[in-house]
Amino acid sequence: MSVETKALAHALNQALADAMEADSSVLLMGEDIGKLGGVFRVTDKLMSRFGSARVLDTPLAEAGIVGSAIGLAMAGYRPVVEIQFDGFVYPAFNQIVSQLAKYRSRTQGAITLPVVIRIPYGGHIGAVEHHQESVESYFAHTAGLRVVAPANPNDAYWMLRQAIESPDPVIFLEPKAKYWMKGEVDFEKPAAGLYESRVARAGSDVTLIGWGAMTSTLLQAAQIAETEGTSCEVLDVRGLSPVDYEPLFTSVRKTGRVVIAQEAPGNVSLGSELAATITERCFYTLQAPVLRVSGYDTPFPPAMLEGLYLPDADRVLEAVDRTMHY
Repeated sequence: MSVETKALAHALNQALADAMEADSSVLLMGEDIGKLGGVFRVTDKLMSRFGSARVLDTPLAEAGIVGSAIGLAMAGYRPVVEIQFDGFVYPAFNQIVSQLAKYRSRTQGAITLPVVIRIPYGGHIGAVEHHQESVESYFAHTAGLRVVAPANPNDAYWMLRQAIESPDPVIFLEPKAKYWMKGEVDFEKPAAGLYESRVARAGSDVTLIGWGAMTSTLLQAAQIAETEGTSCEVLDVRGLSPVDYEPLFTSVRKTGRVVIAQEAPGNVSLGSELAATITERCFYTLQAPVLRVSGYDTPFPPAMLEGLYLPDADRVLEAVDRTMHY
């Protein structure tokens, strides 16, 4: 079995290279992704390997990048677009929600748009405005888009390969704080399907639910809680649209207590939707209200304040204590 230890960014690089090797219709587009290899070096050396016709350095124009990708997809290509930072995606918002998301439905399935939009997202890197945002709710709300977020190098590799093979447009959210986190990657087969939720840590007292970089925070909180006598089960959602709910329901019916954590603000968020659905489906097994731990309902703050804004293990543990004492 081929297993290697890789950083998450290197796993993504390998996924792109393997996808391009396997399918000549796969091409990459984005700002500074060619000669520079991208701001986070995810596309490092891919231009020298596959050429400038398949790894395209684009102008600083996100609407143009996504619009061009839509045209290329209609012509039979599988474009993988990189948005340099999460907060830069908004100029392309109209192209994504009005065109990319709707074209398959508009043509009654006659035309599919297999476009992957890679977006480094979330905080914890001490960056300036527009460089640390959690944009998942905008796209998870949009019918016609698939939205996923890997939490470790193995998922990063396989989920990107699966996303590129998908006939539907996929918003691929990469937790930029975890680009250099290392882990084992099994290149023989994926651990799960593209949208499957997974149990990252088994437990019996409280269910902790998160995705992306927040999964590591929940695992840290669960480890601390164990020393205090509380067993936490950690669920990594992975697929944000569609959500694979059954593993969540199974866990909640076992524990009866739930804490959902996200970096995004709590108002009208994915965490809100998960909480509502779990309450509807597991009402009679809940021993306490579903609690949410979120970023605050303010614009992302200056870097020196991000530690106060973003949920950490302490805030998760405070919610665990509240649900256990309800």
